[in-house]
Amino acid sequence: MKSALHKVLHPIAGRPMLLHLLASVGELAPERQVVVVGAGRDQVEKAVAGTGAIVAVQEQQLGTGHAVAQAHDALAGFAGDVLILYGDVPLVSSATMRAMLDRLSRGDEPRAVVLGFRPDDAAAYGRIIADGQGIIEKMVEFKDASEAERAVTLCNSGLMAVRATDLFVLLDQIGNDNAAGEYYLPDIVMLPGATSAVIETDAWEVAGVNSRIELAGVEAMWQARRRIDAMREGVTLVAPETVFFSHDTVLGRDVVVEPNVVFGPGVTVADDVTIHAFSHLEGATVASGAGIGPYARLRPGADIGPKAKVGNFVEIKKATLGEGAKANHLSYIGDASVGAGANIGAGTITCNYDGFFKYKTEIGAGAFIGSNSALVAPAVIGDGAIVAAGSVVTRPVEADSLCLVRAEQMGKVGWAAAFRDRMKAKKAAK
Repeated sequence: MKSALHKVLHPIAGRPMLLHLLASVGELAPERQVVVVGAGRDQVEKAVAGTGAIVAVQEQQLGTGHAVAQAHDALAGFAGDVLILYGDVPLVSSATMRAMLDRLSRGDEPRAVVLGFRPDDAAAYGRIIADGQGIIEKMVEFKDASEAERAVTLCNSGLMAVRATDLFVLLDQIGNDNAAGEYYLPDIVMLPGATSAVIETDAWEVAGVNSRIELAGVEAMWQARRRIDAMREGVTLVAPETVFFSHDTVLGRDVVVEPNVVFGPGVTVADDVTIHAFSHLEGATVASGAGIGPYARLRPGADIGPKAKVGNFVEIKKATLGEGAKANHLSYIGDASVGAGANIGAGTITCNYDGFFKYKTEIGAGAFIGSNSALVAPAVIGDGAIVAAGSVVTRPVEADSLCLVRAEQMGKVGWAAAFRDRMKAKKAAK
């Protein structure tokens, strides 16, 4: 990855790959979760804090079998089934995990269940040779495979289900007599004494990430599926391929999303909302019937009320817009509350920061803020008040009053023409 960030912490849809995987695991309500890590332990421990996962350390990287063996102490006394997953394979679903566990419990009770897939290009994946019932006859790493074995299209994802009572006994029996001199986890499948089985899934679900290029590819797959899900759930995406979701984006029914909209983490949008083109939303809540954009930016803490309007080149940060309130263009509303039905004129800004602290602006219901006004926080604009265009408000404005803060306009007839004449003469003299 050529990065100071641990590989499994690179994000897909705004969430680290590892946390995508743990979220899917969490849907199965596991008794224990163990994350085995080599280098970068501190980063991983910080990332999984609060998930309930135990971190085990692989001091030397001696292969996948050796890595799984490092979970021995963390699984002491556990007698259930173990799923072996990979932090850089983030898209495997809880349904597929469940299918692996179900196959492990079937009547023939295989020693292990391996998750296989058939990619368009089998490349250097390990191969699985299995009979028509999915019973594995052989598993072989690509570098150790014959030409005939490399011609097989069923590939090993590396994901596996094994009973805890068998796992470490099996790991103790494998060696490292192979081209890499490593302890391969798949070798437990071929140990004598019992059979193992394979089930298959789609290749996209077990796509791994080992480079920024593959990271972008997995992101693209995730986004493509999320767009389809959104449209199935009643969202109109005018140009689906241009809309980008976060892992936790929530959209109601009859939401219309125009082209080139980006959802960052923490966005919830209710029914009947239109999000116009080139808008960016993050950490925001949008109520039913509201309109956003085009070219709007909702930052964390933005709370847009029912039928409110946030127009073009308007930025909202940690502010509430009441029902039917409007900020139609070219405004910044930060650390503020805007009452129902209030109108924010073009070019209005809340001056909320003095270089040290943030201050709040309160705009009452039905207030009208004229264009190009600066509201110097802390500021209170009463219900129904009118702030004249171009005003710099530094004191409270009473309800239903007019606030007019302007220098008196003056006019000097002929001054401009005389000025130009003087300047021309001065220029000619040089």
